[in-house]
Amino acid sequence: MTEKVKVAVLYGGKSTEHEVSVHSAQTVCRVLQESGKYEVIPVFINREGMWFLQKACGPAAATDEALTPVISHHGSLWVFATKQFIRPQVYFPVLHGTNGEDGTMQGLLEALNVPYVGCGVLASAMAMDKEVSKVAAWKRGVPVLPYKKLSRGVTYDKSALEHWAQQTGLPLFVKPVRLGSSVGVTKVKSVSALHEAIAFAFRFDNDVLVEKGVENPREIFCGLLGDGEQVRSSLCGELKTLKSEFFDYQAKYITAGGCETRVPADLPEKTQADIRQYSEVIFKALRGSGLARADFLVGQDGSVWFSEINTMPGMSETSLYPQLFEASGVPYPQVLDELIALAFDVQEQKHSLSLERVG
Repeated sequence: MTEKVKVAVLYGGKSTEHEVSVHSAQTVCRVLQESGKYEVIPVFINREGMWFLQKACGPAAATDEALTPVISHHGSLWVFATKQFIRPQVYFPVLHGTNGEDGTMQGLLEALNVPYVGCGVLASAMAMDKEVSKVAAWKRGVPVLPYKKLSRGVTYDKSALEHWAQQTGLPLFVKPVRLGSSVGVTKVKSVSALHEAIAFAFRFDNDVLVEKGVENPREIFCGLLGDGEQVRSSLCGELKTLKSEFFDYQAKYITAGGCETRVPADLPEKTQADIRQYSEVIFKALRGSGLARADFLVGQDGSVWFSEINTMPGMSETSLYPQLFEASGVPYPQVLDELIALAFDVQEQKHSLSLERVG
């Protein structure tokens, strides 16, 4: 019998998307266990950043055992629980948002020299920053909407911003630069509401984007799987909000029947081809590896605009990412197999690099 691969699934975390992460991880753990190929080690990270070994993946429980990540003499991460060392072979950080999807967890795993699923430090950090990812996309010919960035502690000219807003046209969207799941996002339909929306976004991040909106857009999504030139895109999907003005946190996770999903999306062939190509271009520009989901807006006139890219999209069975690849002929268990195999491949590539100075 082939020995099972030990996979530590990390979830929860110090993030506004804590609950979303737990929900995603429960599906990942179940699908991995059902495959019979993996020994799943569920590692819950609470809102204070403490690590716990769980008997079953989920929210905090009384049976959770505290873990201490340490570096062994082999240079890899072990976790200590009830006087036993646990040494996973690969890590799967199913962490959304800050302190997980933004390069911080990836930096820890890099320093500990262990294979892990998903994008590396640079790609994770660049993708998490909505302005940086837009600049990378724009430089490679992907259309982006006009925006202004504001930073905490830097006084901005309110009159000048209001003038820009009027010239650019309403609606506008005000959003934290480095958050996901539409946390802190406001649709602004009048200039008088602009500064209140900015103050609200500053509750969640030190940098804020004020971005031109698209009137009654279609929200289109494309999945990505692979590494470098070997990345492939999924068919596109569409989400329609039914009880909100845009796809906000309430519509995504709270309101029953708040949105409906169509996968694949009913798009003109050229529009779908353009979005898939743009998605791959952005992923490569960010030096992505593993997985991501690229989000776009399609105007009533057929114009396509890049919105953002998520390097750890929702992973529950009802999430878009698994649905996108299912519709593209890649079932969810195969997606997870490929991601884990790629994590080992990337680690092997790193180990093949010389650490010796030449010459």
